[in-house]
Amino acid sequence: MPKVVISEFMDEAAIAEGLSGFDTLYDPGLVDRPEDLVAALKGADALIVRNRTQVRGGLLAAAPDLKVVGRLGVGLDNIDMAACEARGIAVYPATGANDGAVAEYVIGTAMLLLRGAYGATAQVAAGTWPRNALMGREIAGKRLGLVGFGAIARETARRAAALGMSLSAHDPFLAPGDPAWSPAYGPVANRSLDDLIAQSDVLSLHVPLTEGTRGLIGAEAIARMPEGAILINAARGGVVDEAAVAAALRAGRLGGAALDVFAREPLDAAGGAPFADVPNLILTPHIAGVTVESNVRVSAVTAHAVRRHLTEA
Repeated sequence: MPKVVISEFMDEAAIAEGLSGFDTLYDPGLVDRPEDLVAALKGADALIVRNRTQVRGGLLAAAPDLKVVGRLGVGLDNIDMAACEARGIAVYPATGANDGAVAEYVIGTAMLLLRGAYGATAQVAAGTWPRNALMGREIAGKRLGLVGFGAIARETARRAAALGMSLSAHDPFLAPGDPAWSPAYGPVANRSLDDLIAQSDVLSLHVPLTEGTRGLIGAEAIARMPEGAILINAARGGVVDEAAVAAALRAGRLGGAALDVFAREPLDAAGGAPFADVPNLILTPHIAGVTVESNVRVSAVTAHAVRRHLTEA
């Protein structure tokens, strides 16, 4: 009977249905107990993780029987893909299962930051009535710039078009003649990265963390953004210089920013200290792709991929 270890949270109904008949150890706290995780991997055929479990080095060495890794999400920077390939370990990300959740996060935070009125509850309740100070901006007519134009960015663009935004993207891996640039909801302008940064009212990042994207949006790039622009990073920590974002918000150079991912996760009190009292900033704990609905989809896709691999191998 194949042994499956699950080290981070997963929909339990998907485990019961998708992994029935397997020897399954589900302990979402294992990610925070490295010694227990190493011990659990003895004799394991499969490992299912999210983004925090580092599938590399000693962890792989502790699992000599490992045949497959299921990733509850799409980013693979926490998995040593070269080492897995060398050992013949298959890796299955949950491609497409949380695209809509991330797209909604991007549009929702863009609207929140542009309008700027939704933090006024305490003031209104206190009777200050700060109406003149809270005249925000509409999303219709603004230009959305997408750095990377893969599946999640395209779902974001589709929603943005319905709200009356104009669309631009930069993706050097997508051919200029690709049909993705001419979707049914309207054209997406293919721009250089420099032009995209300089012309976007809302700039949203949709790229993996690589040596080429690390620090992609730093102080220099932020200085080229239109004054009052909104920056959203729900892709990967490390793509954005967090200190530069905080400085630009304090200076009023940026109109707002939403950061769902960080160079170091989980973000502890020391790591979060530079963001204290920064205006027009939304910080969330790597949750853009995680909703009640997307967790069910991601878990089901991953469980079935792992089952299929173990039963067909």
